[in-house]
Amino acid sequence: MKLLSRLLCVSLLFLGGCSSRDIVSVAREDHFTLDIGRLEDQIDLYNLEGGGRGNHKTSLAMRDGLFYIADSNGGKVVHYTSYGDLLFMIYNEETNPPPLTLRTDAGNDRVGTHGAYPYPLREPGNIAVDTRKHIYVEDRLPYERRNFDAENKILEDSIVLHFDSNGQFVEYLGKEGIGGSPVPKIERISVSIQDELAVICRIPTGWNIYWYDVEGTLLYFLPLKNELIPIPPDRMPVFPSIDTIAAAPDSRKLFIKVDYYRETFDESTNTKLGPEPDSSVIWLMNVENGTYTGTIEVPFFEQAVTENNRRATERIFYSLLGAVENDRVFLTFPVEGGYSIMIVSTDPHEQRRGFIPVKDEELQYNAFNISAEGILSALLATGFNVKLVWWRTDKFLEEGSR
Repeated sequence: MKLLSRLLCVSLLFLGGCSSRDIVSVAREDHFTLDIGRLEDQIDLYNLEGGGRGNHKTSLAMRDGLFYIADSNGGKVVHYTSYGDLLFMIYNEETNPPPLTLRTDAGNDRVGTHGAYPYPLREPGNIAVDTRKHIYVEDRLPYERRNFDAENKILEDSIVLHFDSNGQFVEYLGKEGIGGSPVPKIERISVSIQDELAVICRIPTGWNIYWYDVEGTLLYFLPLKNELIPIPPDRMPVFPSIDTIAAAPDSRKLFIKVDYYRETFDESTNTKLGPEPDSSVIWLMNVENGTYTGTIEVPFFEQAVTENNRRATERIFYSLLGAVENDRVFLTFPVEGGYSIMIVSTDPHEQRRGFIPVKDEELQYNAFNISAEGILSALLATGFNVKLVWWRTDKFLEEGSR
């Protein structure tokens, strides 16, 4: 995570149309801190108590100033106010100690505040929250309920659990919708227009996207094969690789970031030197019919390096963080002292670059969430605790659109 230089303005003054005033450091707001551990007001980030469980990801969602954390090692989902008040917890009784401060006797008439509600979560992963404050969280099935597609060599072992705003289990979603068969490895889940849900899965042959309505009915299934990844016609011979896919929060649209590489040769010996980055493009796809409707060119992150006592410029791909309203996309790249961020859209004049500060000791583990309005939230871990913070990048967006 620590990359060479803190000379951010120097390393970012690289792409056409950019000036020093475009590089804005976005102020950070720290909200609250959690200890690392197994109690209800702690996060088991590093699996301190072992128990045969591996180190799984911890994920974050933020909706209307409220934080939701899926603690995979702990087998729980916790819901906090922006001040750090624990509203409720959904937890696996086998992997968590009995709650000390939360009620466990609320029953089905609970109102979702200061309660602990058991559910056999195994490995909660990606999490999303809709406008009703309903919670969707990825989970993995036990071995006996997993499927293996031998023809396509795909392990199907994941489902999406649906809880209401009070932490009450509603249903689970699979490939066919409510109660369906498991889906492959989930890369992300996102809430879109009218509280529809996009589940984005990566498979060896490409990507599968499942799109559900608010009732859990499967509306669209889009398989994206690796061999059918589009290549712009004006590119030299390149080979493509999908970085990731994000769903629009305000339309039935996907943003598919494709990085392109080209082979390089030593002309003196005519031998291959290996692939080099060529370009990066975000393709917009209409979910309803699977057609591509446009593209967004993504500039490189560039930094100065020294090779053979000569100064050179290294070009590196940004990573796609997520999509926000009005066809805008957030991208990030780690630099010393934080992250470089870039916002691109279908309007090339809206391109903006900035910087968000993160201390070196907070880079033990980072989980980010971008809201539909453009507020960037994060879970930042040190070796001792976890901090919940955000940057008002929505204001950063507003300033760039004036």
